[in-house]
Amino acid sequence: MSEEVPLARVKALEEEVERLKAQLEIERDGAGTEERTQTSAILQTESSKHKEGGENRSKQKKRGAERPFDFSAHPGRHVALRLAYLGWQYQGFAVQENTDNTVEARLFEALLKTKLIQDRQTSNYHRCGRTDKGVSAFSQVISIDLRSTQYGEGLGVTVPAGVEVKGKASAEELPYVKMLNSVLPQDIRILQWAPVETGFSARFDCQSRTYRYYFPRGDLDVDLMAEAAKRYEGTHDFRNICKMDVGNGVLQFQRTILSASIQPAQPNPTCPNDPHQLYVFQVKGLAFLYHQVRCMMALLLHIGQKLEAPEIIDQLLDVEKNPRKPQYSMAVDYPLVLYDCHFEGVNWRNETEEENHVLNSLHQHWVQNAVKTQVLLGMIQGLQKKNPEMTSLQCWLMEGSRQRKYQPFLDRPRCESLESRIQHFVKRGRLEQEEGENGEETTVFRGKRSKHSHLTTTNQIQEQNHGAKTEVPITKP
Repeated sequence: MSEEVPLARVKALEEEVERLKAQLEIERDGAGTEERTQTSAILQTESSKHKEGGENRSKQKKRGAERPFDFSAHPGRHVALRLAYLGWQYQGFAVQENTDNTVEARLFEALLKTKLIQDRQTSNYHRCGRTDKGVSAFSQVISIDLRSTQYGEGLGVTVPAGVEVKGKASAEELPYVKMLNSVLPQDIRILQWAPVETGFSARFDCQSRTYRYYFPRGDLDVDLMAEAAKRYEGTHDFRNICKMDVGNGVLQFQRTILSASIQPAQPNPTCPNDPHQLYVFQVKGLAFLYHQVRCMMALLLHIGQKLEAPEIIDQLLDVEKNPRKPQYSMAVDYPLVLYDCHFEGVNWRNETEEENHVLNSLHQHWVQNAVKTQVLLGMIQGLQKKNPEMTSLQCWLMEGSRQRKYQPFLDRPRCESLESRIQHFVKRGRLEQEEGENGEETTVFRGKRSKHSHLTTTNQIQEQNHGAKTEVPITKP
């Protein structure tokens, strides 16, 4: 009896040991499965990463395999482009270092995007005129080399060396107007294009430029203004009717005005004295100085208000009697438009479908602004109807604040003389002085052409600013 108890106890212990062994084995198997699961998940993740990396490398390799556009395999063509733009939202036409909000910057973005040019540096680019901040254009012209489809002979066409011409089928030229307008802002539109000789320059081959400045009649004496405008015609020294840009090498201020006039923008025979009727000052010349037209308009506005006599123009054009410019403000920028640039022998080409799109776009702009104008006019007329003695005819087209007590131009403080400005820039190293052929002292500007000089051919205006070197005899102040 005493021997059975220990045997039973031993058997129970052996069974417990076996149970514990079995449980331990199960736990080991479970741990192994979890480890295998984690390992499998890690391997799958790494495999996925590897696969994605391979796909990305494949895509990158594929993108890298895409060769850049080969301009050397395509002909080029020297063309002129005529464009219009509303300059009110831009900082001017020409590219500037401190902003990309210029018409020219948008234009080159479009040229690069359409792959019509490889870069600006190799595009043989010239502009006809440089309009400033807020100024618009109906007819700006540029000349440039663009990609072409023409392998045979054609005006302005050049075929790169090594390109096989024989057997190339003739094709229509690229639709330059449509291509560019599809990527340009709506307030910049290409109107026409023309094939031109490879040596053609939109700047130097321009025969004349015409500007327009729009203004309401108000209480201005437009007949007196028209009489005064005629005094601008001819060749004169306009140093007192511009902003002298001596620092950029503009040392000659003689310019030729072919015509100058004041006329209604749209004649209104039923109400010729309507103060809200718009008039236009139109001036045509060979070339213009920096801010010249806005200064010309400022004088006319003073004359129209009878603050100055028409003779003030003659007096300011007489630089012997008045060598220093009186201090006065310019007319504001937004009514000024580069209306026309005239070229001889240029055969402009139209793209009819695109012309309709441009017309619709301009009409949309007109509708929006015409409606706003009428809303404002209705407010003015409503107030005046309640009080007929109220007037709103003050001229709002001059920069700066209105003087309480008017001071005539010739009684005002004067700006520095041309000679003083030259000496200033000589001291700063922008200009140099040399001895001329006849022993007189000559000022020489060595550097880039003036940014603001809108000149034409090399035999006009004494070749001013057409080269890197400009000379002018001066007397010491």
